[in-house]
Amino acid sequence: MKTIIVTGPIGSGKSAVCALLRKRGIPVYDADTRTKSLYDTCPGLVTRLEEALGQPLCDAQGRLDRRRLAAVIFADSAARETVEGIVYPLVLADFQAWRSAQEGVPFVALESAVILSKPLFDAVADAAVLVTAPEEVRLRRVMDRDGLPEEAVRARMRAQEIPQDKVDVTLVNDGDPTRLEQAVEQVFFQNNSYICKIVNK
Repeated sequence: MKTIIVTGPIGSGKSAVCALLRKRGIPVYDADTRTKSLYDTCPGLVTRLEEALGQPLCDAQGRLDRRRLAAVIFADSAARETVEGIVYPLVLADFQAWRSAQEGVPFVALESAVILSKPLFDAVADAAVLVTAPEEVRLRRVMDRDGLPEEAVRARMRAQEIPQDKVDVTLVNDGDPTRLEQAVEQVFFQNNSYICKIVNK
């Protein structure tokens, strides 16, 4: 079964694209959500991260403080690489188990902002679709969605690098839902589209 990556910088609207794919019956693996689940369910994972980073990451209730972890990894590239080295093998195994359970669909999608620059990409991807939007649109979306100050959002933007040479198709999401749905139809489902040709190889 083919895997199509849906990627893009923070605030580009990857989730909106994936919601339209789900509407068409395409299973979507949300890497961010599944990773958060691993933090909660994988025994000893948070402890391993604390030991590797040399600082506490839990709140007063002993649960992972996600904002504290985000502040660390988006401010320090070495810390980010350390965390990814621990977490990504778990995400890969989780994705492969999830994909093996999918049946009767032409392809599955994997939604991730950072996958193109990670080892996970080469292990699973058959093609990659980049979702884009103007920077100021993305900034406002994330500030409104997450309640974060502007500089915190810009720090996350700076931390995301998307290798353009690994992108097969670019899809623009400027905020118009009708145009977005038309773009998703054209990119993923029209018979002569690049994605359909990859899926049907």
